[in-house]
Amino acid sequence: MGFRLLAVGTAAAVTLTALTACSSSKGGSGGAAVIGVDYPRSDTDFWNSYIQYTPQSATQLGITLKTSNSQNDVAKLAANAQAFIAEGVKGVVMAPQDTAAIAPTLSQLAAKKIPVVSVDTRPDSGNVYMVVRADNRAYGTKACEFLGTKLSGHGSVVMLEGDLASINGRDRTEAFNDCMKKDFPGITVYGEAANWDAAAAAQKLQTDLTAHPDIKGVYMESSFALSGTLQLLQQKGLAVPPTDPKHVFVVSNDGIPEELKDIAAGKIDATVSQPADLYAKYALYYVQAAVQGKSFSPGPTDHQSTIIQVRPGLLEDQLAAPLVTADGGEYGGTPSLKSTDTSLWGNHLG
Repeated sequence: MGFRLLAVGTAAAVTLTALTACSSSKGGSGGAAVIGVDYPRSDTDFWNSYIQYTPQSATQLGITLKTSNSQNDVAKLAANAQAFIAEGVKGVVMAPQDTAAIAPTLSQLAAKKIPVVSVDTRPDSGNVYMVVRADNRAYGTKACEFLGTKLSGHGSVVMLEGDLASINGRDRTEAFNDCMKKDFPGITVYGEAANWDAAAAAQKLQTDLTAHPDIKGVYMESSFALSGTLQLLQQKGLAVPPTDPKHVFVVSNDGIPEELKDIAAGKIDATVSQPADLYAKYALYYVQAAVQGKSFSPGPTDHQSTIIQVRPGLLEDQLAAPLVTADGGEYGGTPSLKSTDTSLWGNHLG
C-alpha cells in the first residue's frame, strides 16, 4: 500500500532512520488470521459509523473478525480482551476510552504475543503496535481558530468537554485553551466537563447561556452534544442565521452526516471531520501487518498522513481530519472543506 515499511529486526527499523517509502512482503500471509475488534461504544453516531465500516474493511483485507463492545467500560474491555485470548485471535484492535487504565490489559496481550492496534485513542502508558488516530490537539486548535475569527477576538464561548480521563478529551481541551490564550485573549472560555455525556452537556450549556448572555460560541468536543445544543439554541431564540447579531457560532468534532447536513442548513457552523472510515481501514491494515511480522518507521504515508514516534516503541499514524464549513473558507490560517465536499465520509453514509 506504499507505506514506510521495514522488516522486523532490521537496523533501519531500530534506528528509524530509513525514511524512504518502501514496502516488504516478508512475514508470510496473515490475511486469513482471526482478528479481535472491540467496539468502544455504540451510543454515538460516530462510533456507529465506525462499527459499520469495520466489517467492510475486513472483507476487503481478507480478515476474519471476532467482535465485542465494551460500552465505555474499561472493565468490560479487559474482560473482552481475555475472551479474545481464549478464542485464539492473532491480533486485537481496540479504542480504550479510559486511556490511563488500559495498561494492564495491554501487558496481558503482550505476554501472549498478541499485537494490539489502538484506534482513535492512545494509551497513557504501555505500548501498542500502532496507534491510528488524528491529531486531536489540531481539533481544538481548528475549533479555536474558527470561533476566534468569527467572534473577531471578543466575547465568550462555552467548551463542552469530553472525558478528561481520555487523551482525546485532554488534547482537545488543552489545545483549545492554549490557542485562545495565545491568539484570542479577549475571548472568555467557559470550560464544562461533560464527559461525552449528552444530558450533562445540555444541562451545563443551559446554565451558561442563562448566566452569560454574551456567549457567542459553542465548541462541542464531539457530536454527543449536537442535539441538545441545537434544542437549547432554538428554545432561547438563538437559532438564527449567521448574519443575525444574536447568532451563536457552533463548532463540533466528528463529521457525521447529521453535522454536515446541519452546516449546509445553517444550524451549526463548522466541524472537524474525524475519519471513521479510515480509522476502520487502517486499524485493520496495521493489525494485519503486525500478524505478518512487519513494522513501520516515522514519516509520511501514501494516504496523506504522517507516522510519528510518540515515545520509544510507540508509533502513531495521524490521519487527516479537515475543518468543514459552509463556505470552504480559511480561518486563522486553517483551510476548510465545504460541507458538501464528496471526499467527506459523512456524505457517503446515512
